[in-house]
Amino acid sequence: EFGIDVVLHSMTKFINGHADVVAGMIVTRNEELCTILHSAMLNMGCNMDPHQAYLVLRGVKTLAIRVERAQQNAIKVAEYLENHPKVEWVKYPGLKSHPQYELAQKQMDGPGAMISFGLKGGYNAGKTLMDNVKLAMLAVSLGGVETLIQHPASITHSNLSAEAKEKADISQGLVRFAVGIEDVEDIIEDLNQALAMI
Repeated sequence: EFGIDVVLHSMTKFINGHADVVAGMIVTRNEELCTILHSAMLNMGCNMDPHQAYLVLRGVKTLAIRVERAQQNAIKVAEYLENHPKVEWVKYPGLKSHPQYELAQKQMDGPGAMISFGLKGGYNAGKTLMDNVKLAMLAVSLGGVETLIQHPASITHSNLSAEAKEKADISQGLVRFAVGIEDVEDIIEDLNQALAMI
């Protein structure tokens, strides 16, 4: 439908959903390409062990309800952040203010659970928020049951020059927030108390 021949997908994230597997999959309708990819997978030793396969199968059983809950939570968290005086901007395709909201409505079954937002206080505000959340865990993944937070300027992209960060659109106050399935009021309260520290 979208002209895609091969899909690469992480099973580490939502499909497994419990942050205890590193796995991925390649999907294609083309039988010849499938044979080539399968042979390469076997020859490179990329096949997962039985326990990881079991964990993925366990996780996929609750995929629909986990994703639904995480997305419901993310919409409420994004709306909260969009109205917070210390937040400069919020990027989340579930918000009507997102420039690609209409496209997301057409192409996606839901807006996902990843929110990025910028804090008015820049680097110090981002680091302070990250250091003061109590419920959200400091990590760089997504798609698990737990809410995760990270401040790219001080963690994943801290070694980049200012020019490289700017080119990658990594602002000093950027926060990456992967919403989990906890009670949404607990997530918002956690953000609220941490934002109050800024």
